Amino acid sequence: MNNRLRVLRAELGWSQADLATKLEVSRQSVNAIETGKYDPSLPLAFKIAKLFGKTIEEIFQETDGKQ
Repeated sequence: MNNRLRVLRAELGWSQADLATKLEVSRQSVNAIETGKYDPSLPLAFKIAKLFGKTIEEIFQETDGKQ
């Protein structure tokens, strides 16, 4: 799954640690989501979308499964 989390975070001048605090997760979790190593749970995806004032689909895009 691709996402725009790094770009959205940078636009607001937030560090990974800042975002992690706001989402109540670890900085490592934010890093893993941003790098595509971890897909957030649905509740966390909703929390991320609400924090940025976007829909989940505006932040996360499904990949075609081909690598």
